Amino acid sequence: MKPGSLSTFLRTGAIWAFVLLELAFFGIVGDMVSTSNTPFLAPDNLLLTLKQAAPIGIIAMGMTLIMINGNIDLSVGATFALAAVVLLDSMSWPFMAAMGDWAIPLAWFFALAVGALLGAINGLIVWKTGVDAFIVTLGSMLGYRGLVFMYNGEQPTSNLNWTLVDFAEAQFLGLHTPTWFLLAVTLFMWFLSTKTVHGRNAYAIGNNREAAVNAGIRVGPHMLINFVIIGFLAALSAVVFYSESGSVNPNDGQLYELWVITAVVLGGTKLAGGSGNVISTLGGVIAIQVLRKGLGHMGAATETVNLVIGLILIAVLFLDRQLNVKGREALKT
Repeated sequence: MKPGSLSTFLRTGAIWAFVLLELAFFGIVGDMVSTSNTPFLAPDNLLLTLKQAAPIGIIAMGMTLIMINGNIDLSVGATFALAAVVLLDSMSWPFMAAMGDWAIPLAWFFALAVGALLGAINGLIVWKTGVDAFIVTLGSMLGYRGLVFMYNGEQPTSNLNWTLVDFAEAQFLGLHTPTWFLLAVTLFMWFLSTKTVHGRNAYAIGNNREAAVNAGIRVGPHMLINFVIIGFLAALSAVVFYSESGSVNPNDGQLYELWVITAVVLGGTKLAGGSGNVISTLGGVIAIQVLRKGLGHMGAATETVNLVIGLILIAVLFLDRQLNVKGREALKT
């Protein structure tokens, strides 16, 4: 086996093996200790699991590209909440209310535009100042969350539109609307990252930014595009989720950035950049959702679920580090 090939396999195939192991465990042991009459592996339960994974999963696809690039975005939860507020509140504006259901596409546009704009602000600051994306997006996380509270105080923003609810709850070929959005975004991001020059440049910049600059890659504009993409996807996630719920609280989306980053890292994307793929990220998203739902099926408390996922994340990061060290040592011999 070539140096680094074991690490590559573990970053691509192992997450899906882990998902299968989870399903087997909760399907057998989980059903034995659960007080629920519904088997964990019941088709409706699995379809619901995919639907519930969609909000985090959609954002995780954008985060994968950002992290391959060698950056990170901590503001996605706040962007998610602000886009949701704009989506629901805009439908109550007088000229929008007069349009009836024809206002829905316009409300979607407003929300998606806000997400793309917030992402562009992050990207411009990172590009023009040279400040690390971690610091920039940590600041914007607080700033964007402040905008959410300024928009409507501490009160929830509500606007339940039954046309939107019917759309969000619809099923096609057995899959819910949010699941289709997740699959479509995954397919698009896979194509972008593997079949385009932009995607190849993302890996090159993540591997060695200085070499990428010397090769003529315009690193600043490239990173700006990626931040616009993740801002847009955070808003799209909000559109998909709040079309059904119809009510957003100012604190909604908190810790989403941590769930998203955990899913991406579990899928094998390196925090340092230069490695990762969205198909494995999809596996990481599903693995987290299956774990959360499975432990809940067994009656575990929320804090127990968070503890287990945190320990798994630490173990994965440790294993990845050890494999990378061994790979580098093998290349020296």
